[in-house]
Amino acid sequence: MQMPPVQVSAAHVVERTVLEWREFTGRVEAVDSIEIRPRVAGYLDSVHFREGSIVEEGDPLFTIDPREYEAAATAARANLERAETRLVLAEQELARSEMLIEARAISREEFDQRTSELQQATADRNGARAELVRAELNLSFARITAPIRGRIGAAIIKPGNLVTPGDTLLTTLVSVDPIYVTFEADESVYLDFQAQLLDAGRGGERLRLPVEIGLGSDTGFPYKGELDFIDNQLDPATGTILGRAILPNPDGLLTPGLFARVRLFGTREQDVLLVHDMAILTDQDRKYVYVVGAENIAERRDIEVGGLVDGLRVVSAGLAAEDRVVVNGVRRIFFPGMSLIPDTVPMDDPLAASTALQGPGGG
Repeated sequence: MQMPPVQVSAAHVVERTVLEWREFTGRVEAVDSIEIRPRVAGYLDSVHFREGSIVEEGDPLFTIDPREYEAAATAARANLERAETRLVLAEQELARSEMLIEARAISREEFDQRTSELQQATADRNGARAELVRAELNLSFARITAPIRGRIGAAIIKPGNLVTPGDTLLTTLVSVDPIYVTFEADESVYLDFQAQLLDAGRGGERLRLPVEIGLGSDTGFPYKGELDFIDNQLDPATGTILGRAILPNPDGLLTPGLFARVRLFGTREQDVLLVHDMAILTDQDRKYVYVVGAENIAERRDIEVGGLVDGLRVVSAGLAAEDRVVVNGVRRIFFPGMSLIPDTVPMDDPLAASTALQGPGGG
């Protein structure tokens, strides 16, 4: 008994010229990643930020008990005042000695002593100034501020704990916008893209290849950036070279450490065939579609697929530009050779079919 014809929706294969691209797996990295450590010792007095929040450059982060450093700065200021007073006195004594030496009222030895006292007073004043600068620096180091704008981590040390300069890790701070995505490309890809850059950049202008990024939760590649850096040598152990993309991240969704899908575009154009994912079926490890053949008979075509272009899947082998592919109602086709009643729809809108396909066997 012959089965009745099956009503389906079919769409013509889309042929489009696109830039050549390659896809990689990468990881999101911060442009700046900073470990916040104290520069002076003391007991941590207070924490001024909310963990995990965005802080601006110069925002206060921690305060170390400043009383010891305030006292040291006050003592250094007093020492400087005494040194300056001694210097003024030494200058006055030397001025009088200069008049007396001309009148031969004092000896040359006494005059030389006054000169030496002025030089010593000058050196003491300069040393006192340096001590004051050091004391004021230490006092300023007791107040730790954000060196950049970025997202602050957890406060590892809580108030009341003793911190050691250069040793105790207080927290971490990573920049948010822009952001890096690093990936590794094999030798053949590197040589291919280097040749493209050489051909396209003969005018002397440095080319920045476009890059698209997608996270694990994204269906496509919604984030746009450009190739920022290629390492200067391949890793001989893996035969790969490190590449890096940079892209804006104003909303902070791209968090350092996330895995990302990277699509790197070249400079050459290529013609590709595109179909909707709804048309593609899987038979173990093979992908296939049904096309509308002669006399509206279903024909199976095994295909090889690639990435997405504007929501449509690249088919690198198995289809021709003139083929009409079943995109809606494929589950109604039980085997090749079935008779079809095709209703033509746009490839990018396979659900724009007749209401007859909305039953249990549709899709």
